[in-house]
Amino acid sequence: MERDRAGGTTALDETRKSRAAAGGKKRTGMESWEAYLADIMARTGTRWATLTPIRRTVLELLFRHPRGLKAYDLLALVRAERDNATPPTVYRALDFLMAQGFAHKIGRNSLFVACRHASHQWPSLFLVCPRCRAVTDLQDAALMQTLAATLEAAGFLLDGPEVEISAVCPACGTAKERAENSGRAP
Repeated sequence: MERDRAGGTTALDETRKSRAAAGGKKRTGMESWEAYLADIMARTGTRWATLTPIRRTVLELLFRHPRGLKAYDLLALVRAERDNATPPTVYRALDFLMAQGFAHKIGRNSLFVACRHASHQWPSLFLVCPRCRAVTDLQDAALMQTLAATLEAAGFLLDGPEVEISAVCPACGTAKERAENSGRAP
C-alpha cells in the first residue's frame, strides 16, 4: 500500500485511527454518511436498488476519505471489512459508481473520490494540490460555461465529466506564494 506523502500514513491507517477515536466502531461520522446516503436514495429512485453491499461499502469508504483513494488502498480497506474482496470486485464497484455519477476518478493522481453534488449539468472541476494531494470539487456553473464556450470557440470539446487543475491548497501555500502566483505583491 502506498504511503501518503503529506502525512506518512496510509488510508488504512487513517481509517483505523478514526475507528479507535470512535471507541473501536467500524464506522464514524454516521450522521454525515447517513445524510449523504439519504440524499443519494432520494435522487436515484430505482437506481438505488442496484447499490449492492459491496458498492455501498466502496462508496462509503470514498465518502469517508475526501482526499480520495487509490484503487489498491481502497481494496485494502474493503478487505478489512470483507475478507473475500478481490481487485475485480472493487473495480466493478468503482465502474458502477462512476457510471451512475456517484464517484469520480482523478486521473492526475489515480484517485477515486465520492461525488458530493446532486447535479452534473456541467462537468466537475477538481482542484488537485500537488503537495498534499488534497482534492476539492469546485462547483461553479459560470466558470464551466465559460470554459466550455472557450473550448468550443477553439474547436475543442471536453473529453470527460471531470476537469482537473493543479492548484496549491490553502494549507500548503503561503500568502507570499499566493500573491506571487496571482501577480499581486504580498
